Amino acid sequence: MFRNKDIIFALVSGVLLILGFPLFDLYPLAWVALVPLLITLREKNARSSFCLGLLTGFIYFSGTIYWVYHSMYFYGNVPLIFSILLLIILSLILALYVGTFSMLFNFLTKNSAIPALFIAPLLWVSLEYLRTYALTGFPWSILGYSQYKFLPLIQLSDITGVYGISFLVAGFNGAMYDVAVLWPKKSDEITTIRWPRALSIMLFLSFIIITLFYGMGKLKETVEGVKINVSVIQGNIEQDKKWDYRFQREVIDTYKRLSINALSGNPDIIVWPESALPFIFGYDKPLTEEIVTFQKELDSYLLFGSVIKKHSEDRNPKLSNSAVLLSPEGHTLSVYDKIHLVPYGEYVPLKDLFPFVDKMVTAIGDFIQGKETTVMETPFAKIGNLICYEIIFPGLVRKFVDNGATILATITNDAWFGRTAAPYQQFSMAVFRAVENRVPVVRAANTGISGFIDSKGRIINKSDIFVEALLTEEMKGGSKKSFYTKYGDIFSYLCIIISVLLIIIKLALERGKSAKEAICCHERVKTK
Repeated sequence: MFRNKDIIFALVSGVLLILGFPLFDLYPLAWVALVPLLITLREKNARSSFCLGLLTGFIYFSGTIYWVYHSMYFYGNVPLIFSILLLIILSLILALYVGTFSMLFNFLTKNSAIPALFIAPLLWVSLEYLRTYALTGFPWSILGYSQYKFLPLIQLSDITGVYGISFLVAGFNGAMYDVAVLWPKKSDEITTIRWPRALSIMLFLSFIIITLFYGMGKLKETVEGVKINVSVIQGNIEQDKKWDYRFQREVIDTYKRLSINALSGNPDIIVWPESALPFIFGYDKPLTEEIVTFQKELDSYLLFGSVIKKHSEDRNPKLSNSAVLLSPEGHTLSVYDKIHLVPYGEYVPLKDLFPFVDKMVTAIGDFIQGKETTVMETPFAKIGNLICYEIIFPGLVRKFVDNGATILATITNDAWFGRTAAPYQQFSMAVFRAVENRVPVVRAANTGISGFIDSKGRIINKSDIFVEALLTEEMKGGSKKSFYTKYGDIFSYLCIIISVLLIIIKLALERGKSAKEAICCHERVKTK
């Protein structure tokens, strides 16, 4: 049975976690958000710990990904009740990770000499990494993302990725748990409990201070690299107009008009958003020729999102969600086909189980998956292009930079999200991709947020949502590969390995203890 206090503490942790992310951006709260949950786990059994963690996780995720219902209801044609049900199901699935964390934390800290400040971050990072890739992956609301404004801290991401920031935040929560629960011990336990844990806390705080000094040093470094003048166009096309042929001319003319206005900034390249063209580029010959002719007039490179028809041996058309780079002469220099497709946005998994769920892009067929991390080459930069929510996958993004990209462009259509927190959350994740790989990020979104992030994670300029926007900035391309770009998620792998070893050792000790108790009980029976 749970006490009312236990439920309240679990709820408080969930709410504090929500407040750490956009739109609230109260990121200092994340440093203590887990403490109420950790405190209430003390002396609970495995089942109770899991349920309390599940409650915290459900509040946490339903409060940060609530926009899922909005996209399903308004653009997926899913009835309201089913939209809310799908949000609840997804939030519960994600909450399983927090429930598992709570159960394992309770198991490993019970009668353990290892401080919670080490156990908590090891488990948290291991489960976040699993969540990034399991079942196609959904790494939204990773704890470290809450710190995107804390620039000196997040510079560590060029070594550890965003998971290193999650480690520090979760570790601090663990340290506060050590102080709150394990510090007030009787005097005869001071030498066995207090001072070893006090030393651990001091070492951990010292590491945070070192991290901040490292970050401040990185922020002061001079950025080397070729200068690039980039313009991003935000057409602000309503979602229900994008594939309506009656508005086709309006959409095309909007992007042409804004691009002509951009020429006053002498851009080397102009970037349009995902699916900016309301037709199939290359297949619709007259409109394709119109865009190519217009491109020649710009005398600038043009990068845009479009649906592309792919050659297929069968009669069924194959379409890809792609990014196309045109030269100033109107030649197609490069095409990138999106690799990580959005479930229910670009294809429908488990359609037989959920026949009432349709794909949100109903005007065109299911997309096929791209295979190659294509790097687009220009005289002034090598461009790694991410489409839509591909930018939230650290491992995918680093492959582009490892393949030679000196600048990252992310084109997206965030109209699905409406006026929710989702566009702000996704923009904050792009900050980490810039720092992790030490390359600038250029973002062009249909309805916003569009903007520029330098290689240190500083937001140079950005637009508002649901307005037309034209932004031009001078950026410096990346010149050196970061540790994270070269070696990837080594830090996360270490966390997983250590977590597994701790669990195995604890299980072995518990089994040995049970065997010893059974022998002692048997001996007492024989004596009697």
